[in-house]
Amino acid sequence: MAILRIPTQKEIKRYASLFNVLVKYGFEDVLSHSPILKIIPKKYLEKHPETKTNLSFSKYERIRMVLEELGPTYVKLGQIFSTREDMLPIELIEELEKLQDHVPKLKDFDVLNTVEEELGIEKFKYFATIELEPLAAASLAQVHRAQLVNGEEVILKIQRPNITEIIEADLMVMKQVADSLEKYSTQAKAFQPIRIIESFERSIKEELQFAREIDNTERFAQNFAGNEFIHVPEVYKELSSDKIICLEFIDGIKVSNVKALITANINPKAVAKIGVDLYIEQILDFGFFHADPHPGNIFIIPESDQICFLDFGMMGTILPNERESINDLLLYFLSKNVKKIITLLEKIAIRTNIPDYKKLEQDLYQLLEGVSNTAIQNIKLGDTLSQFKVVLYENQIIIPHYLYMMIRGIVLIEGVGLKLDPEFNITENLEPYTAKILRKRFSLKYLFKKNLNRLKDINALADSLPDDINTIVKKIKDGKLEIIHEHKGLKEFQTATSKAVNRLVFAVIIAALSIGSSLLVMAKMPPLINGIPLLGAIGFVISALLGLYIIISIFRNDHF
Repeated sequence: MAILRIPTQKEIKRYASLFNVLVKYGFEDVLSHSPILKIIPKKYLEKHPETKTNLSFSKYERIRMVLEELGPTYVKLGQIFSTREDMLPIELIEELEKLQDHVPKLKDFDVLNTVEEELGIEKFKYFATIELEPLAAASLAQVHRAQLVNGEEVILKIQRPNITEIIEADLMVMKQVADSLEKYSTQAKAFQPIRIIESFERSIKEELQFAREIDNTERFAQNFAGNEFIHVPEVYKELSSDKIICLEFIDGIKVSNVKALITANINPKAVAKIGVDLYIEQILDFGFFHADPHPGNIFIIPESDQICFLDFGMMGTILPNERESINDLLLYFLSKNVKKIITLLEKIAIRTNIPDYKKLEQDLYQLLEGVSNTAIQNIKLGDTLSQFKVVLYENQIIIPHYLYMMIRGIVLIEGVGLKLDPEFNITENLEPYTAKILRKRFSLKYLFKKNLNRLKDINALADSLPDDINTIVKKIKDGKLEIIHEHKGLKEFQTATSKAVNRLVFAVIIAALSIGSSLLVMAKMPPLINGIPLLGAIGFVISALLGLYIIISIFRNDHF
């Protein structure tokens, strides 16, 4: 028996907030798309300038405004899915890209007590100073500068109080709204709202797990150990917890500050090439990459000319077999092998519902032709990948989230490269890696390993085949073998047949009424009105109305 779940007080508050904001913007949206706007008095609009302004916003602008007003969880939702052209319309994507993660600093936030309570230490036994004013404030955490007793400069990334409870309440509301949309809205169901919220829940909960961010930072440092071009901030694990991270303070220059780099005698063009090389190495060599490489997360250390990535809360992970698929995709793109690209997309996709393979083939071919006809110095990989995502959306191909994180990362890092060097071309950075992939594919070690794996698969199939055949034979003997047969188009055929039968029944009724009414008129059956039998007249009127109804339904539904 289902148990009635009573929402918590926080959930009720979030429901109230959600409905208030939706009603607010929904009301404005209805006005802006209806004739009611014409009858609103001008004096009312003059007294309510906010209403007058809101009337000019589009549907997608309103969605962005709703997310901003609902708070950090919803802003994060919009930011994460601002790269999902496979799920959302381009106009909505453009609005979601405008979402900013700027939130006000916490008022009356007791930093010192929070540090003591979370770390279980006496603050001044380890810290000489802790600045009360935050360096930065984001939706999930605040950053405070501090100094250890040994003189080392550090930062404390402190999770906002009660943020976990707020997000849990928001997620509960989101799940229930998504469930209702999927049940009752065919249009919304096509976007799979439940799967969107589940994916978002995984992402935001990963960001809340500071212990995971510490592990990510250490793994990233291990991958680049000995690389002289990169510096990874040191983590002070003994002064960190699941809600506080103590990191080395990086006194560097923001990568987008070209003037400051030149003043420090650092060559921006060299930074662009090295920085992008390091990012490609993260993806293709390690399969563990920074998912948010915007300029605010990349600094240059003047003393050593090293590049430093910050904020390892959101990282992309590519499994070894998936890494091989990424390499294949790169090679197929370069060789313009459209058929193999489609086969590979179907292999790695979460879900495909390709309505027209010929159209998909043509779309990909036009995309690749457009790239090959562009001079190498004018190719913008970010633009190409954005067009690729549009092709996936139009052909109903949904690929894994890590792949979209990777595409977004490449677009961001290319933007950083172009900011540093207007003539920067990322395809030149990819050339050594494509050559490396080809050398690996034709190496004896790779070929031996690949064929050995195939032999193992064949051997496993041969081992399991007799058992599988025995299982099938046993099911046949026991009468338990079930064959599932799906007749595509049968439902549409049944609907059409049902309509035809209904109309035929109506036609028979109309014919019977018409004949019966004619007989009553000819027999002059009383009661009579002006010499016309009343029952006969009623029969003719009903026949005419039914006939008119059938004609209207044919024109409306079948477009004859």
